[in-house]
Amino acid sequence: MTAATTQRWVCPTCRHANSVEADSCGGCGLSFAALLRGSASKPALPAVHLEDRTTNVVAGLRELGIVAGLFLLWKFASAISVTDTSGAFDRGRWVWRLERTLRLPSELSVQNGLLAHHDVVQLVNVFYLAAHLGSLLIFLPWMFFRHREQYRRWRNVIAVFTGLSLLIQLISVAPPRLLPQFGFVDTAALYHESAYQHLGHGLIGQLSSMPSIHVGWAIVIAMAVISASTSRWRWLILAHPILTVYAVVATANHFWLDCVAAAALVAAVFAVSSWLSRRASAPLLAKP
Repeated sequence: MTAATTQRWVCPTCRHANSVEADSCGGCGLSFAALLRGSASKPALPAVHLEDRTTNVVAGLRELGIVAGLFLLWKFASAISVTDTSGAFDRGRWVWRLERTLRLPSELSVQNGLLAHHDVVQLVNVFYLAAHLGSLLIFLPWMFFRHREQYRRWRNVIAVFTGLSLLIQLISVAPPRLLPQFGFVDTAALYHESAYQHLGHGLIGQLSSMPSIHVGWAIVIAMAVISASTSRWRWLILAHPILTVYAVVATANHFWLDCVAAAALVAAVFAVSSWLSRRASAPLLAKP
């Protein structure tokens, strides 16, 4: 074999290596003769690209509808309770006493450390209101477009966790901010930043503290980002659940046990999801 027969020319469009005898690129069809004359134009995109783009749009709209449906379900279910409101306050006081029995650190110490800094209080209030749904609206499109192969799994974990949380929340539990006898302050109401100030005298929508969906979503997002991303900066996402736990406790919207219950529920949903995934892939791996 001579040196002439081993020469290759590399297509500037698709970087495909072609034999020197080839008149056009075997990868994209670019004419070598036209390239030499300097008049080559980019080959037309194959029709499949347009089809893929259309498929992505349809899939994106479908996922948007699913997420919107979950949000509406969450808002609807948060206004429903199978128990009376007086029982919610009894259960809230029971949670407080259980935490003292377990010798957990008092939420009051966290809130008192925040109340001395007025600007920080308002910033934490805004974080509590905006980061919950806002982080999900950033996370889901990022997963959908950058890590499509893992998107459905994590979307399902969020959906199942949310659904189970809503079922548990049918048994209402009063949050710390509605138990001022223990020394708690409703920081959002204090600075007129409460999401509940337009609910009139209705309390049911405010008695869904166990488990904390805020904390659960933040944990799932952190798990998914660490799992899907390969960036060395991905571990910074751990700040999200940490800040979320701090915000929900410091603003007296949740007890520690609300956060623990959310973490336990996420762990259970993730474990079942992983088991089902392994079970579904087992027959494929067993095939010769």
